[in-house]
Amino acid sequence: MAEQVTSAKATAKTVRIPARKARLVIDLIRGKNVAEAFGILKFTPRSGAYLIEKVLKSAVANAENNFDLDVEDLYVSEAYVNEGPTLKRFRPRAKGSASPINKRTSHITVVVSVK
Repeated sequence: MAEQVTSAKATAKTVRIPARKARLVIDLIRGKNVAEAFGILKFTPRSGAYLIEKVLKSAVANAENNFDLDVEDLYVSEAYVNEGPTLKRFRPRAKGSASPINKRTSHITVVVSVK
C-alpha cells in the first residue's frame, strides 16, 4: 500500500549570504502558512528575503507538481540555514601585509507540509 506524502522540500546550496544574516529572515517564516510567509518575505527589507522566497517558491512547486498537494493547505513546517563552504580571500594592508577576508556561504532548506 502506497503511503501518502504530506511534505515537500527545497534546498539552495552555496548561496552567497552568511548563515547568520539568512537566519534572521528564516526565523520570521517558520511555522507560518505559505501565503502568510510569502507576504512576510515580500515586505522584509533584508538581502536574504529574496533568496529565501525563491527556495520557498520552489518547495511549494515541488509539493504541487511532484506530490499533488493543495497549495492552500501548506505551511512551513521546517526552515533552517546551515553554513556552507567559506571562500577565503586576502586584502592588502599597511606595510606590505595582508589580512584575511572570509566570504561566507550558506545552505538554505525549506520544508512545506499539509496542515
